[in-house]
Amino acid sequence: MFFAQAASAQDYPVKSVRLIAAAAPGGNPDVLARMLAAKLAESFGRPFVVENIPGAGGVVAAELVARSAPDGHVLMLGDSGAMAINVALNPKVPYHPLKDFALITALAAVPTVLVAAPSVTAGSLQEFIALAKNQPGKLSYGSAGNGSVHHLTMAVFASRAGLDMLHVPYKGGTALVAAVLSGEVQSGWSGIPNVLAHIRAGKLKVYAISTAQRSGTLPDVPTAAELGFPGFDIATVIGLQAPAGTPRETVARLQAAVAKALRERDVAERMANLAMDLRENGTEDYVRFMKEDLERYSAAVKTAGVKHD
Repeated sequence: MFFAQAASAQDYPVKSVRLIAAAAPGGNPDVLARMLAAKLAESFGRPFVVENIPGAGGVVAAELVARSAPDGHVLMLGDSGAMAINVALNPKVPYHPLKDFALITALAAVPTVLVAAPSVTAGSLQEFIALAKNQPGKLSYGSAGNGSVHHLTMAVFASRAGLDMLHVPYKGGTALVAAVLSGEVQSGWSGIPNVLAHIRAGKLKVYAISTAQRSGTLPDVPTAAELGFPGFDIATVIGLQAPAGTPRETVARLQAAVAKALRERDVAERMANLAMDLRENGTEDYVRFMKEDLERYSAAVKTAGVKHD
């Protein structure tokens, strides 16, 4: 059986590969999946076909992939929402990222930035904190929904800063940004692409970025860590997963091909334009990161006081 498995891994792939994007068309995992599919098809000489399977924040896609044959012909681009936040919100989801998947590699991080409506008088993060402290329970922030990365990022930040703010959940990131622009809520953490044009046009104030490093897209925006919150590092990280039990050689070949693809000029430029930061650093690093991500979001869910329905 061992030799048969080894031979199969060397011949991989023997048919088309399904590349499941745990998101609707146009979402970050979908965009990245389509870029990778073309490059991996060139590397392996077989089609890599992208399938969008949204639903339940990635649960539907993740369960399908976890139950697929462990031969490398069904892969998933799942993000922190599908792989960590879902488990933190509901330990009864029908999969576990460390038990039911072969984690191939992280791909990209999508940071958020703290933005505020033009009517907010604070001109810096410290002024924003002072303003919120002077109005406990009155300054509001929006999110893309209860338990979303936007919600959890602000919950952690508010806890660290000692703030009491009013949370207003919306149905998605676009609605969140619209609410901040109109002044319906005063602030919120948002993905960069949704707010970039508004920041450049002076329609939104921006105070900080959620990751440990600054973004090449907004290089003048400091990190929260730089502004007095050491260790603050929260982002949606997209990774590549296969079912648990996928041969190690297959995982290694996929990781090497992905690492090469992500560093090709056209892919790197497209990622930069979408404010995606490269996070590919091998399989071992991704496994370590996933353990940290689970701990990070479990703590964030507890801080936010989110209850699973």
